[in-house]
Amino acid sequence: MKTEPTVFVVDDDEAMRSSLKWLIESVGLPVATYDSANAFLQDYYPGRSGCLVLDVRMPGISGLELQEHLVSEHIRIPVVIITGHGDIAMAVRALKAGALDFIEKPFNDELLLDSIRRAMQVDDRQRDKQQQRAEIAAHLSHLTPRELEVMKAVTQGKSNKAIAQELGVSAKTVEAHRARVMEKMQARSLAELVRMAVLTDIE
Repeated sequence: MKTEPTVFVVDDDEAMRSSLKWLIESVGLPVATYDSANAFLQDYYPGRSGCLVLDVRMPGISGLELQEHLVSEHIRIPVVIITGHGDIAMAVRALKAGALDFIEKPFNDELLLDSIRRAMQVDDRQRDKQQQRAEIAAHLSHLTPRELEVMKAVTQGKSNKAIAQELGVSAKTVEAHRARVMEKMQARSLAELVRMAVLTDIE
């Protein structure tokens, strides 16, 4: 389902939430605010596009715990961490968990907006890749097991002759399989077929 890209702000400080909402809306981006990690988790569903602006220290689930929970659930929403209590260990933990930025309060408004814009661009690129993978997976589902074998061998750079010897068939049979692979995958070139294999981790 296509959703409008939204900046999700999670901060237990009401004044900070209001300030961030005003700032982000001032550059034309939709905003949804939450006073706790639990409130965010109850409202958010995987697939909603956008980014997460997350305070570190909050009652209940902390910002870093929320970030790590999302990672464990394979929810790949880009995260920008903001904190008034930052230290190096905290920053390292957040960045290792995949945060795009770690910004200490009080922050420069333009610096934060730049980070949010980058996060939205990352989300857009991730979604493009997910869409491409879904389309490639749909094409792959139409391949026979033998055609998939041939595709793997071709995208590993093996010649028709080498593939024929490996599979115990004639080179002409390999050529026929290869032609059907190209047709079913809707690949216009070998390079495009290799790109599809890389995107879907076919080995």
